[in-house]
Amino acid sequence: MIRKSLLAGAVAMLVVPALAGCEAGLNAPTLEFHSASSGAHTVVNGITVNNMYVLAAPVGSSLPAGSNASVFLGLYNNGNSADSLVGVSVADGSAKGATIDGGAIGLPANSSVNLTGPEPKVVLTGLAKPLTAGADIDIVLTFQQAGQVELDVPVEPQSFYYENNSQAPSSTPTPSATPSATGTPSGSATPSGPATPSTTPTPSTTPTQ
Repeated sequence: MIRKSLLAGAVAMLVVPALAGCEAGLNAPTLEFHSASSGAHTVVNGITVNNMYVLAAPVGSSLPAGSNASVFLGLYNNGNSADSLVGVSVADGSAKGATIDGGAIGLPANSSVNLTGPEPKVVLTGLAKPLTAGADIDIVLTFQQAGQVELDVPVEPQSFYYENNSQAPSSTPTPSATPSATGTPSGSATPSGPATPSTTPTPSTTPTQ
């Protein structure tokens, strides 16, 4: 019995460190990439929001203040009647506003609508400060029937799972073409005035008496 106890204890001492070592290796920081479903999730009145995130610049860089940022998400309408995503806004001042490309997005009953890219349908406009992956932005979604819901949305780098998604187009207006100089008339016509008779009529000779 004593030998069996000693043997079991020795095996336990060998197994525990081995398992601990494996766990540390699998969870090492260098192996912890963002999962494909690391975005925000919620359900509001029958509308499910899946994997919502804001796209930043690639790892090691940031989007400059004043630029735009893409937003990606999946939607599912669990209800029996249609709904629409009619508005997006920013609740924490991280951007001046948000737009939906093409206007309201219809959500048919019992159907999914994927706004997952690669081109963004929802864009944050006028970032208040440089945007780096790892931050969070409070975004409000407004649905025609389901109402509003506010989410704490993570900012992900344009790397790993998200490297093929596109950055938002710039909001900087393209300078309009400068009109060419108005052509200067080559010479304005000078009025010639009333015509002067070329020959002064000579009075006729008075008859002699």
